[in-house]
Amino acid sequence: MKVGIEAMNAYVARAYIDVHELFVERKLNLDRFPNLMMLEKSINLPCEDPVTNAVNAAKPIIDALSEAERNSIEMVIASSESGLDFGKSLSTYIHNYLGLSNHCRLFEIKQACYAGTAALQMAFNYIASNASPGAKVLVISADVARAAIKLTYAEPSQGVASVAMLISDKPDIFEVELGANGLYGHEVMDTCRPLPEMETGDPDLSLLIYMDCLENSYKHYAERKGDVDFQKTFDYLAFHTPFAGLVKASHRKMMRELKKLPLPEIEDDFIQRMQPSLAFCARVGNIYSGTVYLALASIIVNAQYDSTKHVGLFSYGSGCSSEFYSGFINPAAKEKLLKMQIKEALDTRHKLSIAEYDKIIDLNGEWVFGIKDKQMDLSRFSDIYANKFKDKKILTLKRITNYHREYEWS
Repeated sequence: MKVGIEAMNAYVARAYIDVHELFVERKLNLDRFPNLMMLEKSINLPCEDPVTNAVNAAKPIIDALSEAERNSIEMVIASSESGLDFGKSLSTYIHNYLGLSNHCRLFEIKQACYAGTAALQMAFNYIASNASPGAKVLVISADVARAAIKLTYAEPSQGVASVAMLISDKPDIFEVELGANGLYGHEVMDTCRPLPEMETGDPDLSLLIYMDCLENSYKHYAERKGDVDFQKTFDYLAFHTPFAGLVKASHRKMMRELKKLPLPEIEDDFIQRMQPSLAFCARVGNIYSGTVYLALASIIVNAQYDSTKHVGLFSYGSGCSSEFYSGFINPAAKEKLLKMQIKEALDTRHKLSIAEYDKIIDLNGEWVFGIKDKQMDLSRFSDIYANKFKDKKILTLKRITNYHREYEWS
């Protein structure tokens, strides 16, 4: 039985900043800028949040379905560490604004940046079980990076976006290789969110744990699958991408240890098999549970291929949990995903100056987790709203009434 991603889309927000300009403004060490390998990062306006990001990513997918196909969606799984309520899941809002059938399981998964893969694997296995023939599952990774402390190197890498994936027995975008999974996890306090609006941890430890999990989840994958070569088995690789420079360093470490190759050959391999995965991530930033799937979308759109290709994926979430698994893409996947116009959405975002960005950070701070009552004031960012939202049928936050978030289409 074939199982995988039938349809896929990303909502990359409607504004961004230039990362080099942020380095200069924050007086960060520009010698470290090339190692980050980041170009831009997406920014949410106050009228955007994890729910709007999720719905705006999923809506083009849902709009393309027939009524019978929409009604076959039996689960909506949100993966996020950016929840808006300690009990109510994001999926309830998502389900409502997408107008899906009431005969549907709605829930949310949390495990740092690994949550998207946990949700996806649950969906894959539900479809593969054939417990409900013809069923589909909507998986949406929706995270919003909390405002990083200024003058730190975390700030340039943290972005906002959402990736929506429809899972079924028609894997037009990505066919998962069922049973080809390598797992590795243990308890560690590398990064955490002890308060709803606070991110903290040990960044150096986190980078080391990331590399350790890559090595050990891949080894487990190879043990379970057998006859695997890190260089030759996979035509492309998509890794969780906190920042593109970490992906390049991790690839280099694996190639040195597993293949004993000189640096020029490692560089050539990186350009061929990994660089296509970074095109979108380097322009959006780390979107946590959806980042590895933005990397997969980037491969499908940006790589040049005319036959079925084998892709290896590595997912990591602090705390920690990780997985290495694999699947297949084909030229038809590229044709279908190009219709979602993800690159065009990136190209048409509003560029914020750093002064505008700092203002938006302050405005966003008024809409944090736990607000009871508040009305959106679009006049405080009216120029951007008029240019990038007005009359474009993008879901936006309207108000909060007794903790309940209310949304409207722009």
